[in-house]
Amino acid sequence: MKKIKVEDAIGQVLCHDLTQIIKDSGASVLFKKGHIIQEGDIEKLLTIGKGHVYIYEKNENMIHENEAAEIIYQACAGANMKGTPVSEGKIEIIADCNGLLKVDVGRLQAVNELGNIIIASRHNNTVIKKGDKLAGTRIIPLVIHKDILNEVKKIADHKPLFEIKPFYPYKVGNIITGNEIYYERIKDTFTPVIAQKLSAYNLKIDCHKIVSDSIEAIKAAIFECLDEGAELIICTGGMSVDPDDMTPEAIKAAGADILTYGLPVLPGSMLLLGYLRGEIPILGLPGCAMYAEITSFDLFFPRILAKDPISRQEIAGLGHGGLCLKCSNCTFQNCGFGKGW
Repeated sequence: MKKIKVEDAIGQVLCHDLTQIIKDSGASVLFKKGHIIQEGDIEKLLTIGKGHVYIYEKNENMIHENEAAEIIYQACAGANMKGTPVSEGKIEIIADCNGLLKVDVGRLQAVNELGNIIIASRHNNTVIKKGDKLAGTRIIPLVIHKDILNEVKKIADHKPLFEIKPFYPYKVGNIITGNEIYYERIKDTFTPVIAQKLSAYNLKIDCHKIVSDSIEAIKAAIFECLDEGAELIICTGGMSVDPDDMTPEAIKAAGADILTYGLPVLPGSMLLLGYLRGEIPILGLPGCAMYAEITSFDLFFPRILAKDPISRQEIAGLGHGGLCLKCSNCTFQNCGFGKGW
């Protein structure tokens, strides 16, 4: 690039977008990269405070911001994503489907540590809807050395930094436990809560059982759901340490491999997650999931639907950010709750 006075720029090719800001109208591009500056443009440039402009001087080792943005975008974007048209060296990455956003945080940081390049993204494990903005990219200067962009390519190594895992359309079994419900002493108020949670992901309860607080009864209901084709089972109630709470033992008796029973999240610390027959998720939900707007269930469920493996190390890490403040105006997922993984 070469910096020259606007009065001397007539006939030269502008090598960067120039933006004007108008009160109540926001910012808009006055002249785009590649514009050949005319005599009539001089007053417009001075009006927006531009006494100098950059014109492009060819240098095979330097890459312009718009070309650099395309290279960075290619390193970031995986399947089910698209980029906005490049403008002023920036490309935003947009979701092309619903799903779970996965961010390779380590490689994202490695790119940002290169200097003069920025990639700003949503949090890892954010639930995404089609059309949502995922990330923005740009370089800081107007041109950047090609060696830095080669480092970006090396860090990406043909594996994008971002991924959207679509949600799987599970057939869901729901088992309500509790003598008080089974013997109709009180009304079942948990099923409507589960149905509402499922509907947010275009799912429904496909098989429904109400059973007593008996290991054998709960175990039998689990196998009935499996026989009816359930691919995911949600058990509600009976998850505490009270003597009548048999649900965890029943889930174990059904042969589930338990990943966690108890975790550093409030509300919802008594959640159980296991797997039947190697791949069928089974959840035991604590009573708070019936009345608390957001619990540990809301953290785990999207990852289960995306078939995203969860490790015990990640679960332990939920303690950092695992406290819901139960705000009167809930902003989940745009708050700190559950950002520990």
